[in-house]
Amino acid sequence: MTASGVDPLSDVLDLLRPHDCVAAGLDAGGDWAIRYAPHAGLKCIGVDKGGCWLNLESLRAPLWLCEGDCVILPRGKAFVLSARGTLLGEAAESVHSAPAHGDTARLGGGGDFFMTGARFLLSGQAAEMLMATLPDAIVIRAAADDSAASNETVRWAITRIAAELRQYRPGCASSIEHLSHVLLIELMRLHLEEGQENQIGWTAALADPFIRRALAAMHQDLSNPWTVATLAKQAGLSRTAFAVRFARRVGQTPMSYMTMWRMLWAAKRLDRDGTSVAAAAAEVGYASESAFTAAFKRTLGKTPRRFVDESMTAALPQIPAAQRDFTMEA
Repeated sequence: MTASGVDPLSDVLDLLRPHDCVAAGLDAGGDWAIRYAPHAGLKCIGVDKGGCWLNLESLRAPLWLCEGDCVILPRGKAFVLSARGTLLGEAAESVHSAPAHGDTARLGGGGDFFMTGARFLLSGQAAEMLMATLPDAIVIRAAADDSAASNETVRWAITRIAAELRQYRPGCASSIEHLSHVLLIELMRLHLEEGQENQIGWTAALADPFIRRALAAMHQDLSNPWTVATLAKQAGLSRTAFAVRFARRVGQTPMSYMTMWRMLWAAKRLDRDGTSVAAAAAEVGYASESAFTAAFKRTLGKTPRRFVDESMTAALPQIPAAQRDFTMEA
């Protein structure tokens, strides 16, 4: 059984399923500061003009973001953006008072600083398990060399979103949402390319060329009876070297990661695709439905049937875009 058939990052994004994107702009001037409350999902911020300080409780010192810089905030932590690095600020709810997707807030007369911000909601158990391994803030600096293709795409996306926010042409809400998705993918690519030497988790694994080869093989055929030895062969390492490297980069053994990924993918097939339990079990390499059920419960804390029942009960109507609030709290 093949997951995306493309690459592990596409598979992860498919499971996280960023949705209900709400994007807005901020045009600020003078000595401004905004305090953002804890938020649901993931936020992505790009600086189009000027610069600002980012203050996050878990950071040792505030971070300066200049024109072309971007930051991803995947953990929903409260933060402050300001002109001078202050820890206090005006509540974001009062600055972004208009809830419409595509609006631009103005603070301090504007003119000195312009940023675009997008908030995505993420889906279910996969988001809880995969996002927990990411840092509170992922900062992507503007390219020193403008010839870098990925950085060019990031800069283009930020510029286009800013233009859509300023001009408010027909169709801008849809355009901003699609551009925000492109921006998110490009930022994740850059994050992986920068390397994750001091981190563990799925992004650190994808940044490692040896582990990435093993993950690509695993993701492409979840029904294969993979072993540490066969995955090590895919990675081009000895069994011992692979096992040690995998545990250090991912934070778990190859077999425990494989089980987790199989169960998350099966959960997606059960929930979103309406696949039967027996079919989902076969797709991720389980000949026995009872063995699959036991592994599913051990990994996700509930049986497949209970998972499906609870997912159906929890399903709620989508909130119209015009009623969504970019500053929505968790």
